[in-house]
Amino acid sequence: MSVTEFARTGRVFQVWSYDPAHRQLIIRSDPSRLDGTTTRVEVYFGHVECMLLRPTYRSLRVRRASPAEFRRVSDVAGIPAEDGESTYLIDPEGTSFVVSGRPSWREAERRRSDPTLFDFSREWPPDFEARWGNVDG
Repeated sequence: MSVTEFARTGRVFQVWSYDPAHRQLIIRSDPSRLDGTTTRVEVYFGHVECMLLRPTYRSLRVRRASPAEFRRVSDVAGIPAEDGESTYLIDPEGTSFVVSGRPSWREAERRRSDPTLFDFSREWPPDFEARWGNVDG
């Protein structure tokens, strides 16, 4: 499922992993009794060129930066104009961003100890119920 924006409010998301050798970033929210959730949500960014992140977010809103938003983050981070179409804002306020390939998301009922939903050595779709998609912008 392709969407122009991926948003989840009322959940705690964390920068879960970054692999500099493969330039892959995963931001993740695990199930929590505090927020009444039973699913894990993961957002994957591949081919990461640049990022400005906080370690934790109370909500996530992943979308392609508008031209005005791109100018603002480009001024701060010195992102070249050709990366405008690859710049994704990730928080509701638009203060954090990732310059990358098209983000993907996956959501499923998983325990904290289960492997990442983006374990590329495993078949997808999985044999358990899951939802997934891409952010096209």
